[in-house]
Amino acid sequence: MTDDHAAVRAETFAALHHQDRPLLLPNAWDHASAALLHTHGFPAVGTTSLGVAAAAGLPDGARATREETLRLAGALGALPCLLSVDAEDGFSDDPGEVGAFAAELRARGAVGINLEDGLGPVDRHVAKIRAVRAAAPGLFVNARTDTYWLGDGEGALERVRAYRDAGADGVFVPGLTDPDGIAVLVRALEGCPLNVLYAPGGPSLARLAGLGVRRVSLGSLLYRRALGAALDAVVAVREGRTAGEGTVPSYQEVQEFVG
Repeated sequence: MTDDHAAVRAETFAALHHQDRPLLLPNAWDHASAALLHTHGFPAVGTTSLGVAAAAGLPDGARATREETLRLAGALGALPCLLSVDAEDGFSDDPGEVGAFAAELRARGAVGINLEDGLGPVDRHVAKIRAVRAAAPGLFVNARTDTYWLGDGEGALERVRAYRDAGADGVFVPGLTDPDGIAVLVRALEGCPLNVLYAPGGPSLARLAGLGVRRVSLGSLLYRRALGAALDAVVAVREGRTAGEGTVPSYQEVQEFVG
């Protein structure tokens, strides 16, 4: 991939965050899941750190999947879809190491990176964001704060503003589903795209659009649903019931994903 082609892909991905309708970002965990999503009309695909970790028999959020994440980025970066990689906290406290990792992702075809703060020091996450911007120009930095995911939301406003001011292209606040709270952050960000995690039973995509959300991620939902569908199918066979309800790609369709 030429530098010009990579720059165009990065610009295209960034532009998807500035439309009337939010970017719905499904999250894949392997080549087949990413290819399937792209084939069915999703121009951009993210990865799910839980899916990547669980598929490798490793814990999520423990800096155990650095190599698996790079390997997957290399495999998916060759696909036509625009790829954003969930990189946990960058797999290091050292901003320079996080920047180098981001540069490796960009070299493998990624156009975006998702970096979580884990409720660690704000200044450390700010330094990571700046390091990524310097080491991987053009890579869309989605700075995640875990104020609602791991806490009660305290400090969210200060963190998202700090990350925006540090150069983040967007901010991600998983766990936030309250419409009023979402509206407050959208106003505070003043045009910097807000990303939220879709929650079954929470606001619909249309409602989130009306609130000003510009990116809606599915996180590990698809991976967990796939595991559940596999379990449902084998239990149905064991119990003498008909399996195969829902969408089941054919053998040939799956084969074509690697064609």
